[in-house]
Amino acid sequence: MMTKKLRLLPLGLVFATAIAFVLPARLSHAQTTPAPIAPGSAAPAMPETAAPAQSSPAKTPSASPIKIDAVKADEAAKASGSAAPLPERAQAYYHAALASSYEEKAVSEGRQEFITRAIEEYKLALNADPASPQLNLALADLYFRTGHAREAENTVRELLKSAPDNVDAHKLLGRVYLRTLSEGQNAASPASPASNVLDRAIAEFEKIVALEPRSVDERMVLGQLYTVKHDAKKAEEQFKTAKAIEPDSEEVVLNLARLYAESGDYDHAAKEIESVAVADRTAKMEAALGAAYDQLKRPKEAIAAYQRAIDMEPGDLRTLDALAQALLSDNQLDEALKQYRELAAEDPENSSALDHIGEIQRRQGKYEDALATIRKARKMKPEDLEAGYNEGLLLDVLGRYDEAALTYEKMVDETSHANGAYKEDEKSNRAIFLERLGMVYHEQNKTAEAIATYQKLIDMGGESAVRGYQYQVDTWRDARQFDKAVEVARKAVEVNPKDRDLKLMLAGELGDLGKTEEGLAMAKGLLANTDDDRPVWLALGQMCVRAHRWKEAEEAFDKAEALTTKTDEKKAKEERTTLLFMRGEWAERQKHYEPAEQFFRQALELDPESAMTLNYLGYMMADKGRQLPEALKMIRKAVELEPMNGAFLDSLGWVYFKMGENELAEENLRRAVERDSSDPTVHDHMGELYAKTGRIRLAAQQWEISLAQSAKSAAADVDPAEVAKVQKKLESARVKLAKEESAVGPVKPE
Repeated sequence: MMTKKLRLLPLGLVFATAIAFVLPARLSHAQTTPAPIAPGSAAPAMPETAAPAQSSPAKTPSASPIKIDAVKADEAAKASGSAAPLPERAQAYYHAALASSYEEKAVSEGRQEFITRAIEEYKLALNADPASPQLNLALADLYFRTGHAREAENTVRELLKSAPDNVDAHKLLGRVYLRTLSEGQNAASPASPASNVLDRAIAEFEKIVALEPRSVDERMVLGQLYTVKHDAKKAEEQFKTAKAIEPDSEEVVLNLARLYAESGDYDHAAKEIESVAVADRTAKMEAALGAAYDQLKRPKEAIAAYQRAIDMEPGDLRTLDALAQALLSDNQLDEALKQYRELAAEDPENSSALDHIGEIQRRQGKYEDALATIRKARKMKPEDLEAGYNEGLLLDVLGRYDEAALTYEKMVDETSHANGAYKEDEKSNRAIFLERLGMVYHEQNKTAEAIATYQKLIDMGGESAVRGYQYQVDTWRDARQFDKAVEVARKAVEVNPKDRDLKLMLAGELGDLGKTEEGLAMAKGLLANTDDDRPVWLALGQMCVRAHRWKEAEEAFDKAEALTTKTDEKKAKEERTTLLFMRGEWAERQKHYEPAEQFFRQALELDPESAMTLNYLGYMMADKGRQLPEALKMIRKAVELEPMNGAFLDSLGWVYFKMGENELAEENLRRAVERDSSDPTVHDHMGELYAKTGRIRLAAQQWEISLAQSAKSAAADVDPAEVAKVQKKLESARVKLAKEESAVGPVKPE
C-alpha cells in the first residue's frame, strides 16, 4: 500500500504557507541522556539568583531537542584534533545542565526570564569549551526557538567554520532561512547582506542532501525551494531522486504532479497520479487528480476522482466544493445543487455556496428562487461582488430592468476610485459592471445612457477600451444609426492602429453601410500570407455572405479551413466548430436547408453547448414546421444558456406557436419584443400570434412596426421576399378590419 506521509505542500497554497508547512518541527540531532559529572556527584541544583536583565523580547521555547553528553563531547574534541580534553570540560557540562534546566522551567512555567538565564548558562558553558559542536548547536537552537534568528545564524556560522560538514548545523541554518522566508522577510541577513534568503536556503539544503543523499525529507524541501525559485528542472530532479529512494511516497507523487500542473502540463500531472494504482491512492491524490482533470476539461473523470476522495475523507469541504463545481461544469445541475446545499448546511456562512445555488436555480429557470438565494448571499456578505453581479443578472432576466440598472449602478459606484487609478483585478471588476449596466440600458433602448456607460469603459484604456468601442458600435447599429457606428469604428482604429480586430470591425460596418467594396478592400489589406490570416478569411467570408457573394464567401471559408490549428487539439476543435457554424449560415441564407442542417449538426457534435448553433438549427427546423419536439429541445437549451437573448426568446416563442401552444408562444414573444424591439422578425411573429388568436388590430400594429424596422435596417439584414410577405399580411389585416368596421361600426380596442 502507498505510504501516506504528510510532507506535501498542498496544491495552490501560497508560498509562505508552503514554507511553513515543510519547516521541520525540530532538528534531528542525536539525543542521549546526559552522563553524570562524576561518580557519586549529585545533579547540579538551580541557583536562586535574581533574573538578569533581558536585552530583547524572547519567545517561550519548546523543549530543546539537543542534549549535551560529556563523554561524547570529549570524543568529539579528540576527533577534532585536540591534544587532550580541556580542563574546563566538567565546568562546561555543569553550565549546560543548568541551561537545560532553565529551558525546562521556561517551558513549564511560561516565564521568559528563564530563557535569558538559559542563554547566559550556554555562553558560560561555551567559555569553558568553545569548540563544542553540541554546545554551539544548543545555543543556536535556543536562539532560533525564541525568535533570535540573527543570533542563531551567527552562532551556527561560527560553528561551520570549524566543522563545515556538520549536517545538524546545516539543518538548523536551513530552518532559520525557511522561517525567514515563511515570515516574508525576503531580505539579506546581517551575516551575509549581499545574498538572497531563498538562495541561501537552497545552498544549505544542497549541502544537506550532499551529506545525507538518501534523505527524502530534505530532498522534498530542496525541490520545493527550487519550485519557488521557478527552477522547474532542478525541482523535478530532486523529486524524481526522492521517488527513486521512496517510490511509494504520497508526498513525492503529489509534489511531482504539482510541479507539472504549475507549468501548465496538466496531462503529465494527471499521468503522474494515474501511475499509482487506484487502491493505493490517498484522498489528497484523488483530489489533485480531479483538479488536473478539471483543467483538462474532463469533467466526468474529475467527478469520479473527487468522489473517491470524499469517500475516503467524507468531511473535507474543499473536496466537496470541487466536486460540486465539477458537477456544475458537467451540467449535472441537480447533483451539483445537492452538493452545494450540503456545503451551505455544513457552513452557514458560506456565501459562495449560496452564489452557486442561485446560479443553478437560474439555469433551471427558477428565477424568483434564484433571486431570493442571491439576495440572502448579499445580506451575508454585502461586499461580495459576484453576488451583486448575479442579482443584477437575475433582475435583468426577469425583465425588471430599472432594478437591474440600479443594482449595477451601485456596483459601478462601489468599484470606482476618485483618482481613476485601479489595480488589474479592480479594473476587471469595474469593467464587468460597466458592461452589464450598458447592456441593460441597451435593452431598454436607452441609447444615450448605453453609449455614455461604454465611454467609461473606453476611458479605462487597454482591453476595456477595445470592448467599449465594440459595444458602442453594436449599440449604434441596433439603433439603426449606421453612420455613427462607422464613426466610432473609425475612431477606434485611429486610437488603436495596430489592432486587427478593430479594423475588421470597421470593414464590416462599412459593408453594412453599403460600402461593400471599401470594406472588403480594407479586410483584404490585412492578409499577410501567414497562418495568422485565419480570422481575416473568416471575416471576409462573413462579409461576403451578408453581401450575397456566395462563391467568394465559400472560397474565403476554404482558405480559413486550410489554416486550422494543427498542434493544439482543443483550439482546433473550437476553430472547426466556428467554421461549421459559418458554413451552415452560408447555406441557410441561400435556402439550401439540408446542407445547412448537416453543417449545424456537425458543429453541435463538436460543441453540444453552443447556444448560437442550437438556436439557429432549432429555429430553422421550427420555421419549416419540421421536427418540432427536437427543435423545442434545442431552443430551450439555448435560452437556458442565454436567458436574456432576445433572438433566442423569439425562437422559443415561434416554436411554441408552430406547436399550437399559444399561451407559451405569447409569453416568450412578448419577452423577445421587450429585449429586441428593433428586430422586424420578432414583430412579424408577434403579429402572426395576434392574428391566429383573433386580435387583428394588434396584429396589424405589429406588422406595421415590422415594416418600419425593416426600412431602417441594413440592406444585408433585409430579405425583400420576407418584407413583401409582411406587407401582404398587413394589407389583408387592414381589409379585414375595414370590413368589420363597415359591418358593425368602430371596433373596440383589443
